[in-house]
Amino acid sequence: MDTDSVRPAVTELRLSAFKNHRGVTLPFGPLTLLSGDSGSGKSSVLQAYEILARLGSGDPLERAVGVVAGGAGACVPAGVRADGQGRRGFRIGCTVDGPVGPVRLDLAVQAEPELRLVGERLTGCGETLLTTALTDPDRPAVQAAWHTAGATPVTRAPLPDDRLATSLLPLRVAGKTEGQRLVLAAAEQVVVALRSAFVCDPRPEAMRGQAAGRVVGEGRATGGASGGGGAGRGAGARGGGRGGGPGRSGRGGGAGGPGGASGAHGRKGVRSGGETSGWGHDDERDEGRLRSSCENLAAVLERTSRECARRHAVLVAALRDACAGPVDGLRAVPRQQTAAVVDAAAAGGASGGVAMEGHGYAGSPVLRTVLDRGELGEMPVEQLGDGELRFLGLALVLLTGPGVLAMDPVGEIPSALQQMTVMADGMDRCMDRRQARELVSLAVRMAERGHVRLLGTVRDSSVADGLPGVQVLHLGV
Repeated sequence: MDTDSVRPAVTELRLSAFKNHRGVTLPFGPLTLLSGDSGSGKSSVLQAYEILARLGSGDPLERAVGVVAGGAGACVPAGVRADGQGRRGFRIGCTVDGPVGPVRLDLAVQAEPELRLVGERLTGCGETLLTTALTDPDRPAVQAAWHTAGATPVTRAPLPDDRLATSLLPLRVAGKTEGQRLVLAAAEQVVVALRSAFVCDPRPEAMRGQAAGRVVGEGRATGGASGGGGAGRGAGARGGGRGGGPGRSGRGGGAGGPGGASGAHGRKGVRSGGETSGWGHDDERDEGRLRSSCENLAAVLERTSRECARRHAVLVAALRDACAGPVDGLRAVPRQQTAAVVDAAAAGGASGGVAMEGHGYAGSPVLRTVLDRGELGEMPVEQLGDGELRFLGLALVLLTGPGVLAMDPVGEIPSALQQMTVMADGMDRCMDRRQARELVSLAVRMAERGHVRLLGTVRDSSVADGLPGVQVLHLGV
């Protein structure tokens, strides 16, 4: 792939038949906000995008659709009747712009009676680059055909019916002919764009340490998907492999791909470098990488304040504009250093009486995040309001990148040439209008640099009024 050209990015999402959406096409810019009444389908749009992102990252279909409450069955539009074989499903797709030009990916998913990816089409440069079709319902495979343009115009082979075929092509196509090289470039462009998504949903109760147990973000811990352990990811990296987790009910376990190792947790053989899955978390490795719910904020701030003082200063300035009281600084400190502050907070009835904490690297002490309030002294951040905590988490995500977030960086492309898409459902939840507008303004500044894209849902789209480069899509109108 020519990485000196346009950075791969999803520029269109198609919901042909998904939940309450039928025949919907949504164009996405660098900064896109979705608005609409409750029930208009704002969250459904992000769910469809996340399903594609997970599939592009190598997740099995069952885990990918697990982002929707109710699973695959809940993705089927209401009123869709089963055919003579009792089959019902849904259809989604996207367009990815990049060095190859616009590349379209369209999927047909059978949700009932058995979950499987029954149809896939990849098109670009005026060619049909890949198609898959279910030819034998009794086999857990689809027949794939991809563009070759050599002595044999098309190459055919069976592929698993629970994986995105596009993400498997770099492991199957040799790249010897011009047609094969086009297929590889288009597939890699799509996979890179889809893998570059980070779902961010800061949860104030988790950031305060009030959540029951340790939150690891949307069921993304090892083995967090229904049906058992997950799979490591290496799709899109040539020569990589994938460790398979337990298969779907009655379908058997998944085998590790080339260079991979099968296993209950799929932690090995993701790529030759052995990276962990971006949708799961290795507790020790990822302690300094921000999780979706932002409950390990202290450990991440301890790292980012050391590694990039300039960005940290921008974060403090943004927080100063969003908070009700003075903010002169923000830092992570060992827990014992704030014992007196915490005792005072507990005596004063601080929210929950439990401090936010996280573990640093290599056995470092438990950390706590505190605000420097100038003459008012230091205050643990768990005393902030829910809107202020959500603002802090989202602002930190916008100011960082894949290396700081609990996601799998795209190793094939230098970080300076990548675009990360932050997905924030209920972006302005718990916030007042001033806070929400400051957050959107920060997103505008970061999007202008070309490395961050944002797809969020908001209750009040007027928070973007007059801000340059913000595209607002009103659903249900």
